[in-house]
Amino acid sequence: MRALADRPEEVPAVFAERFNSGDAAALAQVYEDAAVLVPQPGMPVNGPDLHTANSRLQKLGVPIAVRPRHVYRSGDVALLIVDWVIDGTGPEGQAVHVEGTATDIARRGPDGRWRYVIDNPFGTRAQQLPTEDTVEPAF
Repeated sequence: MRALADRPEEVPAVFAERFNSGDAAALAQVYEDAAVLVPQPGMPVNGPDLHTANSRLQKLGVPIAVRPRHVYRSGDVALLIVDWVIDGTGPEGQAVHVEGTATDIARRGPDGRWRYVIDNPFGTRAQQLPTEDTVEPAF
């Protein structure tokens, strides 16, 4: 598994690799301890709720693909604009397709590694992340 990011533009790829591995503990390392995830517009979560939201997505069993569009860095802080898509068939035969353009903030920690401080998957778009309860069967 890839090490944590040495540069801010690497954070999305590290996230995707760890997300796709299904290893929730490895994915949690991509976030600072006090990080915020916005799984629904206006509904930020952190701590255990952040990890629960990501775990629900991982349980769908469908990989995420990411493509950084812009990375703007100032010292130890970076703004990342990232196009992403989760597309495929889950383990229960459900079709899953969700995409967005994230507006994220990453910060370099004392160890020199970059992690998410704010993970806002949909940027300004009014949508929410799917869960196993919100996807439709493919058949």
